[in-house]
Amino acid sequence: MINAQDIKNGTCIRMDGRLYFVVEFLHVKPGKGNTFMRTKLKDVVDGRVLERRFNIGEKLEDVRVERRPYQYLYAEGGDDIFMNQETFEQIPINKDLVTGAAFMLEGDIVEVVSDASTETVLYAEMPIKVTRAITYTEPGIKGDTATNTLKPATVEPGVEIRVPLFCNIGDKIRIDTRDGSYIERVKE
Repeated sequence: MINAQDIKNGTCIRMDGRLYFVVEFLHVKPGKGNTFMRTKLKDVVDGRVLERRFNIGEKLEDVRVERRPYQYLYAEGGDDIFMNQETFEQIPINKDLVTGAAFMLEGDIVEVVSDASTETVLYAEMPIKVTRAITYTEPGIKGDTATNTLKPATVEPGVEIRVPLFCNIGDKIRIDTRDGSYIERVKE
């Protein structure tokens, strides 16, 4: 159990039978009345964000979470199979629990977050930025760099994203795995 005033970003709490991560918190001391904590909590299972107010001194059930690197091996049915980098143990994780799963290639390292007391996997997340090669796009025309016009392109795992006109087949680009947006072209 922790006190409400001990809440920080990233703290995991159990409330109403569900797990939430604190995304944002603010210690509020109004002119009149008691001090309280205003928080934004993200549901671990469905990703919904809710705002909640806690009075100072209120007891909350905290959950100890562990973050470990796992290597993506292969897909099997509705699950992805990952290997613990330290113990070499293999575990299945449902595709819905992996953020950025569309951009995963065999051998990629993801961070798996699990409840330390029950050893259940809460979610897994790809690195925010990954570098992938363009496998197909319409050819770019020399000099098409002045506008912000985008064209469709297919990148390595077979995902279609939007890239600037100057990108060609074989170019390596950096992608944001949270929303699949183009960040920059990578020079080798």
